[in-house]
Formats: sequence, C-alpha cells, structure tokens
Amino acid sequence: MTTRSESFVAIAGNIGAGKSTLTRLLSDALGWEPFYEADAENPYLADFYADMKRWSFHSQVFYLGKRLEHHRQLVDHHGHVLQDRTVYEDAEIFARNLYESGNMAERDYEAYRRLYMAVSSFLPPPDLIIYLQASVDTLLAHIQRRGREYERDIAPEYLARLNDFYDDWIARWSLCPVLSINVDNLDFAANPADLASIVEQVETFMQRLQV
Repeated sequence: MTTRSESFVAIAGNIGAGKSTLTRLLSDALGWEPFYEADAENPYLADFYADMKRWSFHSQVFYLGKRLEHHRQLVDHHGHVLQDRTVYEDAEIFARNLYESGNMAERDYEAYRRLYMAVSSFLPPPDLIIYLQASVDTLLAHIQRRGREYERDIAPEYLARLNDFYDDWIARWSLCPVLSINVDNLDFAANPADLASIVEQVETFMQRLQV
C-alpha cells in the first residue's frame, strides 16, 4: 500500500461499547475530524414500534439509505476522518437481529440484503475498523452510567445476541483490516494511560498500512 495523506477509520461495537466517546477522544488526540451518527428522523419509527414485523423493512431501508449517504460523504471528505459506527452494522447486526427474532419477514430480509450488498459493493471501505469488544456486564455498566432514558430497559439477552452477531460479522469481514480492542478492563474516558495505549495501537496500525 502506498503512503496516503488521508485516512478513513471507523469505530464499530455494540450499544454501550464506547464508540462515541472513543471517537471524540481519538479525534482530539490524533487531530482528526470526528463524524458521529447522522441525525435522521425516521418517518417509519412510530409505525415500527406499533407493528415491528410490518414496518421493520421500511424502517431499516430508511436507515440504510441515510448511512450510505453518510459513508459516501466520509469517503469524499478531504483529510483524516474518524467515524462513529459503520454502515455495515445496520445490515450485519440490527437488520439480522430483526429477522432472526421474527420481526422481519424472510422475503423482506432477503430483499434488504440484496439491496445492501448491491449498493455497499460500490462504496470504498474504511482503511481500518476499530472493533470495541465488551462483555454484557460492561455494556450494561456503561449504559447505566450514561443514563439515557430510552436505553433503560435494554435486556441483557438482547445485548448478548448482538455481541454474537458482532463477533460473527467481524470474523467474516475481509474488506479492510480490523483492530479489535477488548474494553472490559479499560476506562479510556477516565484513565489517560488506557487512552494512550489505544492511541499508540491505532498509530502503529496506520503506519503499517501506509508502508
């Protein structure tokens, strides 16, 4: 790989893994520009919560379209960028969960997957994905600490299922390198040494990619 003057790094991980916090801290440490999840008011959301099986396909297609737009903007952006959550997680984790939990019909899921595979194949992948791994206990502790009302009732079983989907997706991923970081024994938000260790790992990884 030739030396590049710009880099696109994405941070992936389950709910409560620390993606947004690490995006902010890493971008400050590296002097990169952070890009957080694109704000988008889903017009299907109320219908989705009223009848998940009927509206899950519509809702997921809306989110997929917004994330694809966001991904394209990041690829076209001049400079070093750090992304909080990837377009791939919508399909590989959350749409899959809806299908396997019985909240998306098989034909809808197959149509969604075909659309996702066709469109995402035209998008350049990130240069690196940082995958934040965390146990369910760690995820629940993080979720409780940040105190978001809408996350209060997230079940441990739900987080465990998403963890399994994340591990399976990362094991199959081949479009770019992955730096996996287990955060169970880290507190990069409060411990400068933990953050410095992650910064060093990312810098070392990026140096190897640019040789």
